[in-house]
Amino acid sequence: MNWIANRPKFGSLLNRKDMPTNLWIKDPQSGEMVFHKDLEQNLWVVPSSGYHMKIAARARLERFFDDSEFEEIANPEVIVDPLKFRDERRYVDRLKENKTKTGLEDAVLSGYGLVEGIKMTVAVQDFTFMGGSLGMAAGEAVITALETARDRNTPFVLFVASGGARMQEGILSLMQMPRTTVAVQRLKEAGLPYIVVLTNPTTGGVTASYAMLGDVHIAEPEALIGFAGPRVIEQTIREKMPEGFQRSEFLQDHGMVDMIVSRLDMRETVARVVGILTGQQPQKQHVVEATDEPDEQSEESAAKEPVEVSDDKTGDEDTPAIAEQDVSQTNTDEETKTAT
Repeated sequence: MNWIANRPKFGSLLNRKDMPTNLWIKDPQSGEMVFHKDLEQNLWVVPSSGYHMKIAARARLERFFDDSEFEEIANPEVIVDPLKFRDERRYVDRLKENKTKTGLEDAVLSGYGLVEGIKMTVAVQDFTFMGGSLGMAAGEAVITALETARDRNTPFVLFVASGGARMQEGILSLMQMPRTTVAVQRLKEAGLPYIVVLTNPTTGGVTASYAMLGDVHIAEPEALIGFAGPRVIEQTIREKMPEGFQRSEFLQDHGMVDMIVSRLDMRETVARVVGILTGQQPQKQHVVEATDEPDEQSEESAAKEPVEVSDDKTGDEDTPAIAEQDVSQTNTDEETKTAT
């Protein structure tokens, strides 16, 4: 056998599998590499620095509701691409791509269920879907969730993450601002609480409408909250903005945000606030991690501990006013185009 001409292919013998490229994720704040499983278990909050990364809408709902169980609220059908918009690509192609990437029909996902024993209707905007931009479908989804909360007599909680109105739908996207505002007003006329959780980023027409109409405004740490981005403002007025301008902490100091809460404590905080507003008592949900060999002493003490049964049956810096055509999940500070 000629070993020079017929060299064995040792790579094929080892049959090495391709390694995934997303096992480790870099913390944008500290540069630390974090294992993706650790981030998932920690609600996509970096354990060492506390930096809040993007989290998918469905994952947020599953970790927010009791036992990850909720009834998903179907979004009404709307006309797709009413303006037949096309720039570098067709708008319908962008929609198909984002639907495949996120598994969502549009930027808003809503659900109904229990949060620490209290019935709530919750909606989440997913920034991964075209920057969480507000179009006809997203507007209808928010209105449907608000109407569901009113019909079922439950508080409404909205997690906001958006770059503003969707430019591909022009004036039709801007019309969603007054429509959602009217729906919020109807909820308040019914005497039901409206809690807004501002996440990074919350900008544009969304900030100018339903995102700032809540009874209580809660923000995640260091979230960008504003209308136009700081760079756009600086270029317009030709002045340097103060340090931390338009961040959660800055807005809390100036009375625009009621409290800043870590994502890890958000569920308990929202339940406590809703309980105060509705007169209901939240039921703390205890999560017990399974182990290979259970502790006999723990089981024995748990068996002796009385159980209380409740009989309560009551229910980024340069994002503009108009969101860009497509915004990356990991680059929220990239400046987007503004429609006029």
